[in-house]
Amino acid sequence: MSTAASEDDMSAIAKGGKQNFLGFILRLLARLPFLFIAGRLYGPDALGRFASALVVVELVALVCAMGEKRGLAQRLSDGEEAHPANLVYDGMLLALIFSSLAALFFWFVPAPLFPSGEFTELDRLVVLAIPGYALTEIVLAAQAYKYDIATTVRARAVVEPWTISIMAGVFYFVPVLSDSGLSLAYLVSIYAGLAVGLWSFFRSYGPPRKWRPHPVYMGRMTARALPLATADAIEWGTRRVDILILGLFAAPAAVGVYYIAQQVASLPQKLKTSFEPILGPVITKNLKIKNYEAIAKQICQVGFWIIAMQAGIALALGVPGEAVMGLVGPEFVGGTGALAFLLAAEVVAATAVVSEAVLVYIARVRNLWISIATIAVQALLTILFIDLMVSNGYGEPFKAAAAAIALMVSLGLASLVKAFLLSRLIKQPINPFRWSLVWAVAPAVLVGILATFLPEWAELAFGVPAILATYGFVIWKRGFGPEDRMLFKRNKYAAAEKDAAETSQTVAEKK
Repeated sequence: MSTAASEDDMSAIAKGGKQNFLGFILRLLARLPFLFIAGRLYGPDALGRFASALVVVELVALVCAMGEKRGLAQRLSDGEEAHPANLVYDGMLLALIFSSLAALFFWFVPAPLFPSGEFTELDRLVVLAIPGYALTEIVLAAQAYKYDIATTVRARAVVEPWTISIMAGVFYFVPVLSDSGLSLAYLVSIYAGLAVGLWSFFRSYGPPRKWRPHPVYMGRMTARALPLATADAIEWGTRRVDILILGLFAAPAAVGVYYIAQQVASLPQKLKTSFEPILGPVITKNLKIKNYEAIAKQICQVGFWIIAMQAGIALALGVPGEAVMGLVGPEFVGGTGALAFLLAAEVVAATAVVSEAVLVYIARVRNLWISIATIAVQALLTILFIDLMVSNGYGEPFKAAAAAIALMVSLGLASLVKAFLLSRLIKQPINPFRWSLVWAVAPAVLVGILATFLPEWAELAFGVPAILATYGFVIWKRGFGPEDRMLFKRNKYAAAEKDAAETSQTVAEKK
């Protein structure tokens, strides 16, 4: 591949990342009202019950999406059908069948959703989110293949978070619905996001043409998708199995506190997912021509971008952690320790995520086994660390911190193993870490510590921006080179990005 083509790929990735970074900012603005409403109005007990149900619903929905979040790009690139829309509709039909069966099962067997046994009849309606979530994953993946990241931003960063925030507040003040307000608000938000995705999807792909779903083909498609679907579910599950285990070993209030800490920590995690939709199509294109050098360069470049941005956000949220958790409610301050370790976990997980973006296409079975080992280690460490806290007489907040430490350790090990495997397979070095990150972290931590001496309101109003400004200035001066700064350029590569998108779309349609 020529240097110009490689720059086209990186500019396309940078553009997608910038669009989704805007989505991160919008999601942050929308998530804060939800955390405040959920914490102040509903309290930790209701949040704990809601979080336990959410774990099962989203995990099952991700499995029912049959790996199409990343696998769809490869199927469309291979051009198995004359009309691309038919491939997408195949995936949607399969997801609808499996997710409807799953929703029906959990409607009649709600115990896995609510391990504490406390729920209302309206709470059970949350199972209807399973088909909506699965279909949303597929239509957004289809749009990403056409380099349409704006739809993902609108659905995931604007419509869904603002809908759940607004509806949670509305339902709380409706006496008949207040006890189930969180579950109902989540259900409404999922289908609002799906509506946004479908609107763009129908405009881009249109209706199917001579579409005849065949059971044999659908069976082969299911078998092919299972390793990828399982890997997706396990990667997502590493961020949720801790809640599941906490639900078994701790009180609902402790689960609620941990859930808030996890929601705050998941904000930098969204920076990671900013690059996933656009990274898949670029990687599959280079895999077809076996341009492994370009893939390694893209993985290391994107990995550094993710780590650099996540580290800055983690410092801004973690150093003044008590003030951040106290904003949700005074009873949530005990989750500060868990928040710190969860934020660190997101930073160390970045290498595993970018490595997996390639492994799911060239070593999906081995990647699956590594993912299975990761979640198994995490579950084992979570139980061991919680038991250690209990045996030493520590309270509920320490159980939450134990679960966060287990997540951090297991994700760190996964990053090392997946980067090593990818390096062996493509015979290129994979290491997105740079020592310049240390230079940026040190002064930012010092500024954050000084900010903790301010009143709580000032710590948040002035301390958080000061940490971000200090970190951003140093990383820009000491860490970012010309290629890194491409992420912040506006128009230089616009024509190349447009040509690359149009060429990819034309090739797919001809096939």
